[in-house]
Amino acid sequence: MKKTLSILLTLALLIGLASVSLADAITLKVWGAQDDQELLVQLAEEFKAANPENEWNITFGVVGEPDARARVLEDPIAAADVFAFSNDQLVDLVNADALYEVTRNVDAIKAANSAGSVATATLKGALYGYPMTADNGYFLYYDKSVLTEEDVQSLDGILAKAEAAGKKMFMDVSNGWYIASFFLGAGCTLDLDENGKQICDFNSERGVLAGEAIRAFTASPAFLTGDDSVLQGGMGDTICAGVSGTWNAEAMKEKLGDNYAAVKLPTFTMGGEQVQMGSFLGTKLVGVNTQTAFPVEAMMLAEYLTSEEAQLARFLKRGLGPSNINAAMSDAVKADIALAALAAQSAFGVSQNVGGAYWGPAEAFGLALENHSDADMQGLLDQLVEQATAE
Repeated sequence: MKKTLSILLTLALLIGLASVSLADAITLKVWGAQDDQELLVQLAEEFKAANPENEWNITFGVVGEPDARARVLEDPIAAADVFAFSNDQLVDLVNADALYEVTRNVDAIKAANSAGSVATATLKGALYGYPMTADNGYFLYYDKSVLTEEDVQSLDGILAKAEAAGKKMFMDVSNGWYIASFFLGAGCTLDLDENGKQICDFNSERGVLAGEAIRAFTASPAFLTGDDSVLQGGMGDTICAGVSGTWNAEAMKEKLGDNYAAVKLPTFTMGGEQVQMGSFLGTKLVGVNTQTAFPVEAMMLAEYLTSEEAQLARFLKRGLGPSNINAAMSDAVKADIALAALAAQSAFGVSQNVGGAYWGPAEAFGLALENHSDADMQGLLDQLVEQATAE
């Protein structure tokens, strides 16, 4: 009897110790894209090794960045503690009280990442996400056999050289994503306020000057518009320069071969001055769920998953462009011509906080200029802004 009691007491003690151990473990769930799963597991193991003072129970789920908002808001309590999401979801997630404000190492995180990527993670002056990539944007591809590094610094230089060579410069001006580059460069605003209402001042004095610069661009004999198929089909033949993003990098390499090159967007002439073209900068961020039981530890993990080393590993494994300044300046990233161009352009990029009402009017405005409309520019832009900001 005593032996049996002793065994029972020992088992009870072991069970109790196991329960204490389990309760003391930091339990975190992480969501990321399917292609990120292997890397996430690797980084989590490294994180646990770097933080041995805690017992970690980290699990993973497949939820891609585009789907994060819907999945988190569907059931915040059941959602991951740490999750990746596209930056255009930030406003909705914050307004739904689904994102913890970043409160650990804020200055260091801001200093480590490009200003544009930090802006995409910021709302009302507070940081709500950890920049993970800065790879959704556009820049200029060009043919080195036609254009020099000096030529591609300005739109005027590109158009003059292209026309002299019987070539074209491609840009989809009837696409509001690209056409915004002139207005953003001019210092105009296209953003959402804290209530999600569209702000757009493209009809301002500088906006009108930008609009006239677009009109002059579309009037050039060297101007060509269209979709990606036009760029892919003509580059290296009829086209010597084109505005696009990293998704066309392989096609551009194949078409241009040794003449393949890419660079930030050029300057353009506006009211007699040279103005750098702006752009939208799309990023992937990592956020911390406000429902987590371990906010401090979740922030520690989120910061680790988006560190310089993690971003460089993500580039080497998946080819995603880093937002981290040091990672973006590494030899490996700089050797990628398209990503190096995107990194250079990111200094002039802004977060894509755009409501659905903007795209139709922007397309109509671009089409009007592509069709060589001589309508009053102020009137055209007043109409664009009125429609884009309609409730």
